[in-house]
Amino acid sequence: MPVPARLPSWAWVTGLTAGAVVVVTGLAVQAESGPHPTAAAAAEPTASASADAKPTPRETTPPAVPDGSGTGRRVVYSLAQKRVWLVDASDATRRTFTVWPGTVSPDPGSYTIGSRTEATTGSDGVEVEHIVYFALADGISVGFSNAVDGSSPPPPAAGTKTGGVRLHKADGAALWDFGTQGTTVTVVE
Repeated sequence: MPVPARLPSWAWVTGLTAGAVVVVTGLAVQAESGPHPTAAAAAEPTASASADAKPTPRETTPPAVPDGSGTGRRVVYSLAQKRVWLVDASDATRRTFTVWPGTVSPDPGSYTIGSRTEATTGSDGVEVEHIVYFALADGISVGFSNAVDGSSPPPPAAGTKTGGVRLHKADGAALWDFGTQGTTVTVVE
């Protein structure tokens, strides 16, 4: 078998430089003509198995305060929507957010924030803060709170009665600031 001829070291450097110039030029041309077709296809959502599937629109406007929830400064809690609204005296929504209800819910109606506790351990064993109590249902105190660590509540043990309505951490702080003692809480379906 013949032995290949050895090239001088300057030939390798020249060859590598020329190769690099070709690659960089090719990339520059590709960049000017836009992304590679497969890159563009990868960036777009793939079609689902359903021919009539449509992309889900992003929520741009928060849901309106439910009808029949009263007027004036209040907290509105919708059981069906699992959502809370903080409404100011001019009936403008200052904030709205979703919640994780406990296993015990108050009946629809008007309540008043009776007491507040800065921090304690919830019935699920999680450290909670910004506890705002507003109702009693089935012998259980019902109130809003958030986990100190910001976590969502674990599923309650079978048969456990919990009245805590858990909020995201930032929402818990906002409700704590808004929901002073004596503030009305309107519960709607």
